Amino acid sequence: MDSVAAAPPPRTGISLRQLLMSLGEPLVELQAAPAGLDVEIRSVALLDPEDPPAARPGALVLAIGARGRAAFPALRAGGRDGAAAVAVKLAAPGQAAALSETAVEAGVALLSVRGEARWEQVDALARAALEDVPPGRNGEGREEGDLFALAQTTAVLTGGIVSIEDTANRVLAYSRSTDSDEVDDLRRLSILGWQGPEPYLAQLRKWGVFQRLRASDEVIRIDSDPDLGIRRRLAVAIRSGERQLGTIWVQEGSAALSEHADQALLGAARVAALHLVRRRRELSADLMLTRTLAAGLLEGSTGPQPLANHLGLDAARPAAVLGFAYGAAEAIASASELTRAEVSNLISVHTAARHRSALVTQVEGRIYVLLPQLARSIDLGTLRGWGQEISEAARRHLGLTLRGSVGCIVPGLGDVPESRREADRILDAMMRVGVATTVAALPDIQAEVLVSELLALLTAHPDLRDPRLTALVTHDSRGQGRLAESVLAYLNAFGDVRAAAAGLHVHPNTLRYRIRRAEELTGLDLSRPDQRLLAMLQLRLPPAG
Repeated sequence: MDSVAAAPPPRTGISLRQLLMSLGEPLVELQAAPAGLDVEIRSVALLDPEDPPAARPGALVLAIGARGRAAFPALRAGGRDGAAAVAVKLAAPGQAAALSETAVEAGVALLSVRGEARWEQVDALARAALEDVPPGRNGEGREEGDLFALAQTTAVLTGGIVSIEDTANRVLAYSRSTDSDEVDDLRRLSILGWQGPEPYLAQLRKWGVFQRLRASDEVIRIDSDPDLGIRRRLAVAIRSGERQLGTIWVQEGSAALSEHADQALLGAARVAALHLVRRRRELSADLMLTRTLAAGLLEGSTGPQPLANHLGLDAARPAAVLGFAYGAAEAIASASELTRAEVSNLISVHTAARHRSALVTQVEGRIYVLLPQLARSIDLGTLRGWGQEISEAARRHLGLTLRGSVGCIVPGLGDVPESRREADRILDAMMRVGVATTVAALPDIQAEVLVSELLALLTAHPDLRDPRLTALVTHDSRGQGRLAESVLAYLNAFGDVRAAAAGLHVHPNTLRYRIRRAEELTGLDLSRPDQRLLAMLQLRLPPAG
């Protein structure tokens, strides 16, 4: 019997690239990566200087106490045992070259840790980066719950520098800074030393900041303090019900915070609450159930009551669905997992800021926002505005053209599939016929939607097409002219030859000749309204193949 190679085990860690994106400056710096940045990190291991050098496959080895050349045995052991990376502290800057050379020879990545950083902080943050990976998926598939990704999204939306802390003021995650000069002493010391310096924490207590965070969901503004080397900040509590789980801090950099920083921060706090609850293992299965029930409701495979009971929602209140897609219809499905997570983060933060009960989920390659128990006074214009904010933020911060649709407002959760179908009809039309606007409700583009659906019908049923028009398109596809394009331009211009010719950049007589030639080849009579109508539709079909 022929032997069959066993399938490789599913990836359960994160890539070195993702770890560097999460931690990065000011904690660690990459010195060497002989196997590239996609090497998988599955665990974190502490190597005590009194222990014999050893490692586990896929481990990030923290070589505690082995400064400089003393780290050579750890690097060689890491390469021998299949470790992904070894992190060391340099005793002097000049040691990086020799250590990198040894790391390359051993085939293991080398990270240098800043001398002021505490090993327990590096250990905790590296484990936190690994902690959010669902079984069988690597870190590039992380969902919007990832605190590091959320911190980065919040930084982009606020224009500031973000740290997420627990209630003991220990840093849990932070955004990447593009300019170290923008980072003030408080942020730098907080990350390197695990928590904020005591003199500043005492000042915040004196100002009543912590008391206000415990008592309020509002964004709190803290003025700069040049004497303490502190820049202006915003802060908001992360809450689950009445309990505070932590705080999000936004430090102003060299530029002013964005106009909507307060709103983005409120949304980020609500998304962060879901993550911190999961991290505490109180509702980990609960969050997965929420996503499953929401997706089932959108698809129509699950009724409204399970989700309503699970989240304590009023199923009789109005609801609606926003739909999002970018590029071609399959773009979100084929996009990188990291891009999909960034888009979900952005949408989650924006919608949570606008509507506390908003639920974001992905179904069949599109991202949907389920908006339950809406105010009875809300209208499509308001929801369209929310969608436009998200689309503009995606363009500005992620460089993506994000199309958005607003499904109809339905009386209750049981009618949500109807709102989702309408949102899909709008997105389908945007992808199929092209629409000038990036976010729309059905009344905005009803004609385009109906034309799109007629084209879909003609595409699915070739027997409904006029064979003369099919022959005209085939004639052009063989490189024998531009007759079909010319006929469509002529019809779109309501028979105005000069206007159509100008659009095609040809002489009016050239266009007249093409119209006559098309009629001669096919037997069409474009003076007949029914034939003109059918031609205007069928010639809009995309080319075959």
